[in-house]
Amino acid sequence: MASSIALLASSSAARRLALESEPIQVNDIHSQLNPTRVLQISEPRTVEDVQSIVRSARKDQKVISVAGGRHAMGGQQFGTDTRLIDIRKLNRVLNLDRKTGIIEVEAGIEWPELIDGYLALQGGGGQSWGIAQKQTGADRLTMAGTIAANAHGRGLKMKPFVSDVESLVLVDASGDARTCSRTENRELFRLVHGGYGLFGVVTSVKVRLAPRQKVVRVVEIRTVDDLISAFEKRTADGFEYGDFQFSIERGSEDFLRKGVFSCYRPVPMDTPIPPKEKQLTDENWRQLLYLAHTNEKQAFNRYADYYLSTDGQVYWSDLHQLNIYPDNYHREIDERLHAPYPATEMITEIDVPRAELKEFFDDVREDFRKNGTELIYGTVRLIERDDESFLPWAKQAYACTIFNLHVVHSPEGLKRSADAFRRLIDMAARRGGTYYLTYHRYATRNQVESCYPQFAEFLRLKLKYDPEERFQSDWYRHYRTMFADSL
Repeated sequence: MASSIALLASSSAARRLALESEPIQVNDIHSQLNPTRVLQISEPRTVEDVQSIVRSARKDQKVISVAGGRHAMGGQQFGTDTRLIDIRKLNRVLNLDRKTGIIEVEAGIEWPELIDGYLALQGGGGQSWGIAQKQTGADRLTMAGTIAANAHGRGLKMKPFVSDVESLVLVDASGDARTCSRTENRELFRLVHGGYGLFGVVTSVKVRLAPRQKVVRVVEIRTVDDLISAFEKRTADGFEYGDFQFSIERGSEDFLRKGVFSCYRPVPMDTPIPPKEKQLTDENWRQLLYLAHTNEKQAFNRYADYYLSTDGQVYWSDLHQLNIYPDNYHREIDERLHAPYPATEMITEIDVPRAELKEFFDDVREDFRKNGTELIYGTVRLIERDDESFLPWAKQAYACTIFNLHVVHSPEGLKRSADAFRRLIDMAARRGGTYYLTYHRYATRNQVESCYPQFAEFLRLKLKYDPEERFQSDWYRHYRTMFADSL
């Protein structure tokens, strides 16, 4: 019997070593510019599994990276030669307080699973609850990933996601599970939101839901010239969500000026929702994305025509925030265009004081035309000031501008894109704006310090809570090197 146990133990150790001797390559979904070699991938199903993985890594002197939906593009979820924890099997709904609207879920749950879960629990009468906000553009992001980036949606009067979190459980670098909230482990709570997975593994979270309601979509074509006053008018009239999706036709007078302005206003709960309202399918999106690469004018016109045709449609306040993300769409575009190099899109978010939006867009318009920057999609949303996270990107009430740029995966194409992103940061910074850290790590040290003056302290606090640097990523290693003289 003893020899059998020893043989089993030896076999298990051999399998573990085999995994670590055959590295695995992972990548982000959207930009596909972060191919990373990891030693192994673990898929824990319980908080105890996570604790065991962390303690094992500590014993073996290995480092850990943490991934969920893999949509971040700056290398935050991957670290070369790390043990990667994929948290998506931690995906249960644990509890819903029907009185307060606080839902407790495991942190690997993705948004569609979360919504399905709370709808299933609310079959009876009484107040119905739904999410207040989620990030736009894609749904298959985890709660932990949303917290790590301190994401936001298209609420007209909302702060980033930290404002919706009641508390969370974090497995720290020692393998201990710690509850973090505004009253318990408060500093960690502030650091974990927008902390990009550097302080531990979030295993569960309590989220504040909002009363679920019906909203009507109101659509019109406007220009950026009076956009902020239009947003203010919509907000004053009781609208709760909205965005502005602008023209990408570089040669037109409409470029970065004209756009589709869509906002959502609550309506009585007895307002019917027709069973077959218009919506864009996966194939519709693929066609629009192809046109955005080949015929900018037609792409915008089709998009605008579709949205105008949905003016007056009624939606649930949570379900209208869901989006279709066409997986691997750029491979089809590359094949159809016989592209000499593969390409993808890469997002950046640039946040500027609302009063500066028009002049900022004037700068961007001139810059993109001068440099031939290929813009595939862009939108403007609003955000309120974040006064809770340690490394806030929403330092004041900003206009959030999102630019989805075409990036050719050649040395020249990558350089052109990096230069474009840096120029965008400069255009925002000189107007008191900032940029969102989630999407790339092209910023210079001066740009990082200008937009995030507390960044070096953020890294020092990382070392305070994780002195052995158990949790790492290529994103972290990049900034650790950049700020080495301050650590």
